Formats: sequence, structure tokens, C-alpha cells
Amino acid sequence: MALVNPMKMIEEAQKEGYAIAAFNVYNLETIQAVVEAAWEERSPVIIQTTPGSLEHAGIPYVAACVKTAAELYDIPVCLHLDHCESFDIIMHCIRAGYTSVMIDGSKLPYDQNVAIVKKVVDIARRVGVAVEGEIGRVGGTEDDMTTDQRDAALTVPEEAWDFARATGVDTLAVAIGTAHGVYKGEPKLDFERLSAINDRVGIPLVLHGGSGVPDAAIREAIKRGICKVNIATELKIPMANAIQGVFEANPKENDPRKYMGAAKDAVKEAARTKIRLCGSNGRV
Repeated sequence: MALVNPMKMIEEAQKEGYAIAAFNVYNLETIQAVVEAAWEERSPVIIQTTPGSLEHAGIPYVAACVKTAAELYDIPVCLHLDHCESFDIIMHCIRAGYTSVMIDGSKLPYDQNVAIVKKVVDIARRVGVAVEGEIGRVGGTEDDMTTDQRDAALTVPEEAWDFARATGVDTLAVAIGTAHGVYKGEPKLDFERLSAINDRVGIPLVLHGGSGVPDAAIREAIKRGICKVNIATELKIPMANAIQGVFEANPKENDPRKYMGAAKDAVKEAARTKIRLCGSNGRV
């Protein structure tokens, strides 16, 4: 089927108490792995790319590959732009067929964040594209850009309500103690803050930095209002390990189908695990 705006799947998840897994992809094999896993699990899915991945692969290539994957399977597939600070890149992605975009103004002063998000919402809504914003700031490293934990800022519930009302954003990424990249210790999520945000805001909430968070904490976050869980690092690591394993077994291997095939299999199983954790399996 054609790519879909994600709000129907996300709002259904919000209503029924589960979440949609959103996977960052990097090449053909990761796209194939995620969509095949979702299809086998009968789950809706969000495929997303960062601006860095688009710089590497090219917007037309990514859009064409994901559109083709969606058309091959009878499950809802959304193509989402993750953590983009550039209005121009967002416009390029919308023209290329992206059905959801994140305008990340979290590093800006509050009023400027509201202004840029509202600008994107006003345009995207006219063409049926969903918009995610962020209030607060998630720490860690995403797309080679690092936010020191000292600069990370947890989301203030009252500010989140005002931000959602002022921008008209469809989904809201919140900072409750997660971080991008690999955790040095077990992350401690502020569940009371999450509940307070959910009670005030009402719109679907997004958890960034979902890789490495204990399963029990993910489930608790979903119970308290998280409707979309972003996964990146927990696809990268098994992919890299699988490729390394092929070369350890055969250092002279030169067939990309062998090492990338192993990478695809590893990513597929990782995606399957996260889909089941989010509870979206069997929903299609």
C-alpha cells in the first residue's frame, strides 16, 4: 500500500495502550529488514531517517526505496524525517513523499521553537503531512551531534501544554531522562513527569533514545502516554556485529550479499523484538 500519514496508527495506539516502533534506517537492507519484520508481525511501522542519513544516501533514493517497500506489503508504513533543524530539508522531504516530519527547535529559545514548529505545521497540514515537535532537550549523540547532559533539559509539563496549544503539533517528543546513543549506565526515567505531561497535553507523546532502555521501563512509559518509541542504536549494533562476524569467520570474504545479508537478518530480528515490546504486533 502507499505510504501513510502516521496519525491514524498513532492515535489507535494511544487509544488502545500500545506504541508504534519507529526505526532509523540507513540503507536498502535496513529498510527491507524493518518492513519485513513489521509485515511478519502484522504491525504498522514508522521508518525514519535523520538529516545525516539523507546526506549519505540522498533524499530521492531513500524515498523511492521506502515507497517501494510500502507498496510490496499490506501494512501501514510511514516515512518520517527525524530530528531535522532545517526548514529547507523538511520542504525537500515533503516534496519527495515523506508523510511525517520532525522539526527540532529544541535548541532554540522557547519562542523561536514555537515559531518554527508552527510554520512547519501550517504548511505540512495543507498537504496531509504529520509534524512532530520537541520541548525539553534529550541528551546524548544523534547524527554525530552531541548534547551534553548538562545542556539536556527535562520537559516541563506546563510548558509542554502551552507548546502543543501554540504550535498545533501532532505529536510531541518529551525529555524524561532518556538519551541518544549508548548508555553508560541504566537510564532512570522520570515517570511522574511523563504522567504529568500526558495529563496536561493530551496529544500523543514520543520517546527518543529508546535503545538501551530496559523493557520494563519502555512498557511503563507506554502505559503513561508514550505512543511512539524511536529505535536507532539497537539496530546499528546488531548490524555491525553481524558484519564483523562474517569477516571474523572469513577474512577474505568479498561478496556484499554475504555480509549485508547477515546484517539484514540481524536487524530484522532486532526490529521484531522491539515491535513486540511496543505491543503493536497483531494490530493489522
